[in-house]
Amino acid sequence: MIEKLNKLFESRVRLGIMAVLAVNEWVDHVQLKELLGVTDGNLASHLTALEEAKYVQVRKRFVGKRPNTSYKATAAGARAFRAHLDAIEQLLPRP
Repeated sequence: MIEKLNKLFESRVRLGIMAVLAVNEWVDHVQLKELLGVTDGNLASHLTALEEAKYVQVRKRFVGKRPNTSYKATAAGARAFRAHLDAIEQLLPRP
């Protein structure tokens, strides 16, 4: 069963990102950074890895005159994350 775990989610930051995005449509960079308690650079590097895997979609726009970057899980990312959670559940003993 352990082979069904997704290596991309081994990082606690990436696991946290996907958990937040699984229950929210779009989350902006500042909110995600605060929720996870990580630095901008740390968050950016993990988001880049998830974006390269096509698990996260990035939206850059202006809100008023301020730049705003937000993220959402792609359909593929949501499926991969659900499969990862299912694999974890299968490892747990059943009562």
